[in-house]
Amino acid sequence: MEKSVGLCFSIAPLFLIVGFLAPLALAGGHNYGDALSKSILFFEAQRSGYLPGNQRVRWRGNSGLNDGKTSGVDLVGGYYDAGDNVKFGLPMAFTITMMSWSILEYGKQMAASGELGHAIDAVKWGTDYLIKAHPQPDVLYGEVGDGNTDHFCWQRPEDMTTSRAAYRIDPSRPGSDLAGETAAAMAAASMVFRRYNSAYSAELLKHAHQLFDFADKYRGKYDSSITIAQKYYRSVSGYADELLWGAAWMYKATNNAYYLNYLGKNGDALGGTEWAMTEFGWDVKYAGVQTLVAKFLMAGKGGGNTAVFEKYQEKAEFFMCSCLSKGNRNVQKTPGGLIFRQRWNNMQFVTSASFLMTVYSDYLTSAGKSLRCASGNVSPDQLLSFAKSQVDYILGDNPRATSYMVGYGNNYPRQVHHRASSIVSYKVDPTFVTCRGGYATWYNRKASDPNLLTGAIVGGPDAYDNFADQRDNYEQTEPATYNNAPLLGILARLHAGHSGYNQLLPVELPIAAHPTPSTKPVVERTPVSSPSLIAVTQKVTASWVSKGKTYYRYSTTITNKSSKNLKNLKLYISKLYGPVWGLTKSGDSYSFPSWVNTLAAGKSIEFVYIHSASQAVVSVSSYTLA
Repeated sequence: MEKSVGLCFSIAPLFLIVGFLAPLALAGGHNYGDALSKSILFFEAQRSGYLPGNQRVRWRGNSGLNDGKTSGVDLVGGYYDAGDNVKFGLPMAFTITMMSWSILEYGKQMAASGELGHAIDAVKWGTDYLIKAHPQPDVLYGEVGDGNTDHFCWQRPEDMTTSRAAYRIDPSRPGSDLAGETAAAMAAASMVFRRYNSAYSAELLKHAHQLFDFADKYRGKYDSSITIAQKYYRSVSGYADELLWGAAWMYKATNNAYYLNYLGKNGDALGGTEWAMTEFGWDVKYAGVQTLVAKFLMAGKGGGNTAVFEKYQEKAEFFMCSCLSKGNRNVQKTPGGLIFRQRWNNMQFVTSASFLMTVYSDYLTSAGKSLRCASGNVSPDQLLSFAKSQVDYILGDNPRATSYMVGYGNNYPRQVHHRASSIVSYKVDPTFVTCRGGYATWYNRKASDPNLLTGAIVGGPDAYDNFADQRDNYEQTEPATYNNAPLLGILARLHAGHSGYNQLLPVELPIAAHPTPSTKPVVERTPVSSPSLIAVTQKVTASWVSKGKTYYRYSTTITNKSSKNLKNLKLYISKLYGPVWGLTKSGDSYSFPSWVNTLAAGKSIEFVYIHSASQAVVSVSSYTLA
């Protein structure tokens, strides 16, 4: 869990970092493929809600099953942010954005290592939750639980007795930073799923449109509306960077020039052309925006915005040069060479900066350009080599010979500041762990964690490369999802190499042409969950216990509420962990059973499924009325 940290802004830097090399899979003696597999696995340990049958982190169990209930909304699922049991919307959305960006840039390399499917699953676990958290166009739930009561207790997620109150933003309580980042996450993820699940991709993009419109129309800081978040994830940078960040991702996802022009027209007013940064992370997005806009420029998308976009690019290169210590103002580094921003969870800045430097190196290579620094031009390979050095430091090439990825190498943290991993699994000992009893029995225990938190990137060493592997040393031993997310792409790139890909070419599939591509898109204002001409109702018709697990039989009814005949029905079913009867499966979607071609007006069909979880999410992808 992040504690609020005072960030200093300057028209020069803050600071960030990088880690990565070029085409050598095992250069430096590190198995980047193994590190990639482990870094993705960590996200399964952070899951909240009903765990799926293919869950690989077996010591975790279902948790947070009543989240949102008191607010009349289903908020089951999503990720715990760090070593606590709270679901914070801002860092979670940033995590999803960065995982998606990793896949979009280096999905081919992930596929080569056999990890693309797991990476996509990790994104979807997050976006499924974000969809739930956005039940209406101008309503977004940004937190479940609170850090104050959570920090008072040391319990497994499965035993939680702390508050699970839900907190939201809306027009009377705005949060442009939260809504803007969530729009970015939805837009980025929509491109990930465009090739694999077009209906789901379209659903994500619909949410992204609504969220960006909400963020831009009702401006304000989210922590002024969800004040309980201020102590943990305070938005020090404000919301201007998230508006630009959201616009950049909306352009990438839609090719709609409205968003490109938004970046051009608002670059000065919202700081994209002004702030020269040395930091990139869940709060401060400027360096990420500037990197994306520089890519647009190098790809020939500048047009009438070229002069403004060149100013964005200058700031992007200021960031890269400062990390390399070749700029006018350079970032601090430890004696061992690690970029150092702050003592509390410094690794978040290392991985995020490393990712930016990695992709920028590949953008420069694709464009046949070099990096322009105050000390002279720098080749893309030099930029990539420095990024690799940061990753290698994380994996053990440092003065302490310590791997800061749990489970990688021989010498890694054993007393991680993490409730679930530090307490015996309920599957081993189901005895209830009390709020304060967890501190007495498990938190103060001077021994290795009973559960290995494989792949977790902990906070890391101090400014002098010192590190104390102690559970109460939360500044150094607590992991976070946003530490790992940027690392996925870097590790995939290092493991599989670049193979000459042109990173300036679009990796997403082309989408339908927009009738008015340079005008503001029309945003649907009806609630996302509003009734349509096709009604979907579900109910439990039976339950039983087998081998200690409770199974449920669900009956789902599809009703044609229109006055016409329903044909060509396509359904999408998520969070389904069992067999279905009464539908025909085709790829990722379902359609009428073979004996039904048309559903008359007012008529219904029924299908059933069985699994040991709450009801699946059934949505109508497409249909024809005739």
